[in-house]
Amino acid sequence: QVQLVESGGGLVQAGGSLRLSCAASGGIFRGSLMRWYRQAPGKQRELVASITAGGRTNYADSVKGRFTISRDNAKNTVYLQMNSLKPEDTAVYYCNAEYAYIYWGQGTQVTVSS
Repeated sequence: QVQLVESGGGLVQAGGSLRLSCAASGGIFRGSLMRWYRQAPGKQRELVASITAGGRTNYADSVKGRFTISRDNAKNTVYLQMNSLKPEDTAVYYCNAEYAYIYWGQGTQVTVSS
């Protein structure tokens, strides 16, 4: 059974940093396209960043230069390093894995105060 468990969310002041982690179980991680999404209150879920099995990354324009996605295949974990956080980054952040099917984590809250 595939499980994705996010951690690392919290409350931070504008300009601060957080690192989110998503640990995957179920044997799919190495071959998976991994993504981070976020959903703010009253808004649609949006793609923040993605990383292929080979390590190619892609970012939403709103986070380019501030966020970095990475993966550690030995730990079956994908990370999202978030720097220079802004109040508009406040959202629930979800980890997503694509490997034949789509799998979602439960989400972790990130709140950026002004």
